[in-house]
Amino acid sequence: MALEVVKDKTILVIEPDLDSRIKIKAIFDFIEYGSLSFSDSIEDNSLTEDPYFIVVDKIDNEEEMLQQLEAINKKYNKQIPVLVFSETPLSAPVEALVTDTLGFPPTYKDLRIALQNIKMFYLEQSSGESRSSILFRSLVGISESVSKVRKLIEQVADTDANVLILGDSGSGKEVVARNLHFHSDRKEKPFVPVNCGAIPPDLLESELFGHEKGAFTGAITARQGRFELANGGTLFLDEIGDMPLAMQVKLLRVIQERVFERVGSNKSITANVRIIAATHRDLESEIKEGRFREDLFYRLNVFPIEMPSLSERVEDIPLLLEELIVRMENNKRGSVRLTTAAIAALQQYSWPGNVRELSNLVERLLIMFPNGVVDAHNLPEKYRQGINLDVPVSPQQPSNDAAAVNPHIVDKATADDVLPSEGIDLKAHLLNLESNLIKQALDDANGVVAHAAQRLNMRRTTLVEKMRKYGLQRVANAS
Repeated sequence: MALEVVKDKTILVIEPDLDSRIKIKAIFDFIEYGSLSFSDSIEDNSLTEDPYFIVVDKIDNEEEMLQQLEAINKKYNKQIPVLVFSETPLSAPVEALVTDTLGFPPTYKDLRIALQNIKMFYLEQSSGESRSSILFRSLVGISESVSKVRKLIEQVADTDANVLILGDSGSGKEVVARNLHFHSDRKEKPFVPVNCGAIPPDLLESELFGHEKGAFTGAITARQGRFELANGGTLFLDEIGDMPLAMQVKLLRVIQERVFERVGSNKSITANVRIIAATHRDLESEIKEGRFREDLFYRLNVFPIEMPSLSERVEDIPLLLEELIVRMENNKRGSVRLTTAAIAALQQYSWPGNVRELSNLVERLLIMFPNGVVDAHNLPEKYRQGINLDVPVSPQQPSNDAAAVNPHIVDKATADDVLPSEGIDLKAHLLNLESNLIKQALDDANGVVAHAAQRLNMRRTTLVEKMRKYGLQRVANAS
């Protein structure tokens, strides 16, 4: 993942020690990221505008550290990301006030991920969400359609209204359901999913309502059903359109009366659950064909949410790719980067499998090109059909300039062979060229020094020395 170069943003560094300031400046100069403003404390800073984010070097005194972070959060109302450099773990109260923590000096890979998280912080903010965005990352994107989905989630999450989520397979319907649960008053209780289309019809009643011992052949013990397991929480009925008609009648009774009985029992059990259903089918057409009950449809369709297909939000593909790859990196599954041509090709594909298919493609590319760069011609054949690879095409980007990004694009360093008429500072020019090539090699090697040194045809120890010169440390487990 190549770092996005951000030069027009101001980064406030809270650091009274001059030597530490010099080291921090060397790091951000190396990655060409932002303009630094230094201050001894948050109260003393002279900035007239809010910084892009704040860097704090760890203070050994726990009470002073907490006071400093609380002052930052109070001044900026928790709207500014805070990055802490610390060689030792932070306590829980301090960690709660921090966006990210890095060792000092940081590894190149950890620094990339931290800056990516800060970018995601602003992408989520730009969409207008006022709630916690932990799960909204699964709904990443700033297209009009996905922004509408996030807004609908906010509106209905706190209620107990039944929600019907509509959308193609793989578009993210369960992600919407989990967000509804997470942002509801029931979030401390269970979220229980049931795929109504994957359970045989003769077992579905027992699966939903449970059964008593001896209720049928094979029922050797009593068993709780999903309604009981979800007590106090949320029951997610996925692919409700595949539920048999006989079972639809029993479900309708539970929704109306809020009670049910286990199979083989006449004892009523209260159903204290919030029901969220989802389907890829057109239920109104199913009603006309006699395959779905109209009364059940209206009970479920209190608050409909339609999840757009990926082909309807292709401008979100760069952001989805970024999120998926960063997630893989955080899970230690490697990394991969894509060129603008590859992204443009993916935006012209029809995506019948939607976001699930995109996620599977990312996993496939990680296996095929570990820590490498994927161009359009490297994509599997079906993703480049009908694409003229000889004609460069720019990927569609979100219309919001503040959130527009080109993720995982290789920045090619260029050196002009012609000496400018005004002359050149050769030493500074060569240093800049060297740092650019080292950054590219580290990008290609996912921050692993040994692999980057091979790319540069130099000894690993030599590269370690050069990284130390630029204020970076090598990955701890790299040999």
